[in-house]
Amino acid sequence: MKANGGRKIKVAVVGGGASGLTAALAARYNSAEVTVLERLDRVGKKILATGNGRCNLSNTNLDIAHYHGLNPKFAFGALSRFDFYKTIEFFEKLGIAWKVEDGGKVFPVSNQASSVLDVMRHELDTLGVVTRCEAEVREIEPQNGGFILRLGDGGRFKADRVIIATGGKAAPNLGSNGSGYQLAQKLGHSIVEPFPALVQLKLAADFLKQISGIKFIYLAEIQVLEKPLARAEGEVLFTDYGISGPPILALSRTAGEHLRRGELVTLRLNLINYMSREELESFIFKRLQQQSHKTLAFSFVGFINKRLVPVLLREAGIGDIHKPAGQVTTAERNAIIDILQDWRFEVTGTNTWQQAQVTAGGVNVRDINQKSMASKLVPGLFLAGEVLDIDGDCGGYNLQWAWSSGYVAGVGVATS
Repeated sequence: MKANGGRKIKVAVVGGGASGLTAALAARYNSAEVTVLERLDRVGKKILATGNGRCNLSNTNLDIAHYHGLNPKFAFGALSRFDFYKTIEFFEKLGIAWKVEDGGKVFPVSNQASSVLDVMRHELDTLGVVTRCEAEVREIEPQNGGFILRLGDGGRFKADRVIIATGGKAAPNLGSNGSGYQLAQKLGHSIVEPFPALVQLKLAADFLKQISGIKFIYLAEIQVLEKPLARAEGEVLFTDYGISGPPILALSRTAGEHLRRGELVTLRLNLINYMSREELESFIFKRLQQQSHKTLAFSFVGFINKRLVPVLLREAGIGDIHKPAGQVTTAERNAIIDILQDWRFEVTGTNTWQQAQVTAGGVNVRDINQKSMASKLVPGLFLAGEVLDIDGDCGGYNLQWAWSSGYVAGVGVATS
C-alpha cells in the first residue's frame, strides 16, 4: 500500500523484541518502508533468554485457555490469523528446523535461541529493514496524518504509521521497562495495572533458610478462601525467600492476581502425591514399626530429604522429634501425614520484575482491533506483544503471542 503521493508507507516499530521484529518483517513483506527503534544497544536480547537459552518457539496446543487478561479471548484474533502452522512455516523459511518436546513445546533443533535471532536479523538486513539501536522513544505525537516520534537524545523521527511493541515490565535488563505504557497512555489508551507473572513466590515461614536449596517433586496448588484455583506438578525448589520451580512459575499468575486484590492466598503442597492417603498411612505405620529403635527424625532418613525432616516434624506439631519412632501416637502419625500431603503456606508476594519472565496486565485490549492490532483511538497506531493485556502460560505461549500479534500488526500497518 502506498502513502499519499505514491511513496511507500513509512512505518516505525518501537521495540526490537520478538513482536517488534516479527511486525517489522511482516510490514516489509507488504512493501512498507520500515525502521525499528530499539532502546538497548542491540535488538532481540529477550529472545536470547527464552526457553533457558533454547527459545521455546511455540506450543502445539494453542488453546485459548492458556491465555489470560481481562479479555483473554481477544488473543484468538491474532492467534487464528497467524496460527501455529503459519508460524512454523515462517520460521522454516528463515532456516529454523524445529522439534516438539514434552507438553507440546516447540524448540529449534539447534537448541539455540541465538539461531532464531540470527535468522531474523539476517532477514531484516536482506529486506532492507533499518534497525536503530540506542534510540529510546519518549513520545509519539500524531501530526498531519502521521506521527512525530521524539527520541531520548533529542532527535525526532517521522513516520506515517507506528507499531508499539515495547514489551511489558518483566526482565527490564533485557529491554522491557514499561515505557510502552506511558506512550500508549499519552495517546488515550488505558492500562490494566501490570504485575509480575511466571515468577517465584514469597512465603511466610521462619524456617526457609533451613531448607533453602532443597528440591522435590511436588503437587502444588493455589487456594483463595479454601477454594482451589490452580494446580501444577513438577520439581519445586525451596529458597530463602520462598519457593521456585516450573510449577510455581505456572501458578504465580493466579497468585499475583489475587494478591493484587488484597486477598489471602495460600500455597498447598503435596509432597507425596504418588500415594493415596490410605497408602501413605499404611507406609508410615509400617516404617515407624520397622524402625522403632531409631529416633523419629532419623526414621525418615532415606524417605524424605534429611534437611527437610526436622522442619516437617515440627510443622506437624511434634514436640520431641528425637523420641523413639515406636512411641509415636496415632494422632502424631496423622499430623505427619497431613503435612506430607497438605502442607500450607501463606503467599506474601512475588519476586520482582527483574526475576519475572512475563508481564500480566498492560494496555487494555478493549480499544484494540483484534483483527489488525490497530488502535481504535488513534488512526495509524498499532500495538503488539507483551505491551497488551494478554499473557500466556509457560511453555511457548508467550512467544507465540508475540509472533502472532506482531505479524498481524505488521500486515495491518502496511495494508489497512
